[in-house]
Amino acid sequence: MGYQGTKVFGAYLPHVPFADNLQIFVNSCLAQGGQKKPSVIMSMDNEASFSGLGGIIAMGKALVGLLLLAVTHIAGAQDALISVSTRGAQTITYWWMPRDHAQATVLLFSGGSGGMGYKNGRPESGNFLVRTRDYFASEGFNVAILGNPSDKRLLDEYWRTSSAHATDVKNVIADIRTKNDAPVWAVGTSMGTISVAAVGIALPGQLAGLVITSSITSFRVTGAVPRQDLEDIRVPVLVYHHQFDACLVTPANDATRILNKLNNASVKKLVLVTGGENPAGDSCEAFHWHGFIGMEARVVKEIADWIKSPQG
Repeated sequence: MGYQGTKVFGAYLPHVPFADNLQIFVNSCLAQGGQKKPSVIMSMDNEASFSGLGGIIAMGKALVGLLLLAVTHIAGAQDALISVSTRGAQTITYWWMPRDHAQATVLLFSGGSGGMGYKNGRPESGNFLVRTRDYFASEGFNVAILGNPSDKRLLDEYWRTSSAHATDVKNVIADIRTKNDAPVWAVGTSMGTISVAAVGIALPGQLAGLVITSSITSFRVTGAVPRQDLEDIRVPVLVYHHQFDACLVTPANDATRILNKLNNASVKKLVLVTGGENPAGDSCEAFHWHGFIGMEARVVKEIADWIKSPQG
């Protein structure tokens, strides 16, 4: 029989004080954070031997991984759905992910009809920005995912350019600032780029900068980004697009229309990228090139680096 020791998240570690103490530490952290322990995080053969140098290395890797996992859960314990009063009796929600010493807050605007797919106590939408929220948080940002207001459960291009939408966003930003004073950047994808451009115009002085990915560029869409008064935007703007985006209303070649109208932006840059893998489904949906499938970490890293140091 092999050696079986302390079981931590389904992994058996040798019966040494450090391993036993780590079990207590992890359980304590999760209990304080109100998080459920994952059923399986990592697995190690409970018949494996920890003898020799290889066993020591394996044990070390396991302990480090579990310690990092505990720290991640401590941070995630702060994540919560926040409701904000807006426009009289209406409310709007956002998913709040605060992080210690955040350099900025990214306010994420999803595509389609908006929202975050809130279910089972957390956002579950497959939208590019919603599914990459943890990547943004790991880059040292607070993350806020904008939900939909109580009187408009499905957003369209008309609502996204309305004064009511701008008021909702203004109230969300004000609420965020009661929690954290880091500069707020608006980040949108697909239909969310209509919102980001619109609030960038309507709310001068409220946002530190804008990032728009897979932007709506076709003039067939009311509120398309290049149809808006982009000359009124004076903050840094990053236009980020996949070269092979095949959606009819977001062709990559038309992204230059946006840049050409950002005459007064303090900094502006267009980035066209290739890469990713296994696009599937509708070319306008989140798991195609339009949603940067298979290259999520790289995309978020490049966006985050630009937010930290905007350069044209």
